[in-house]
Amino acid sequence: MTTAQIVGDNLRSARKAKGMTQQKVAEAMHKYQSDYSDYERGLIQLDYDKIIFLCDLFDITPNELFDMG
Repeated sequence: MTTAQIVGDNLRSARKAKGMTQQKVAEAMHKYQSDYSDYERGLIQLDYDKIIFLCDLFDITPNELFDMG
């Protein structure tokens, strides 16, 4: 599994734990839902600004986002 896929799985878990839809997260990021879906599927790697934004949104740390365990 690639780092992008691990991050995507962790994003999905964090989003669901907050009770949010992909659409709501995408709107908060000013993106299309399909773009956000690509992050969760590990097709696109996140840049620093998006990592920080999503960690703040989901109330997680970057360490939790990149946790492989």
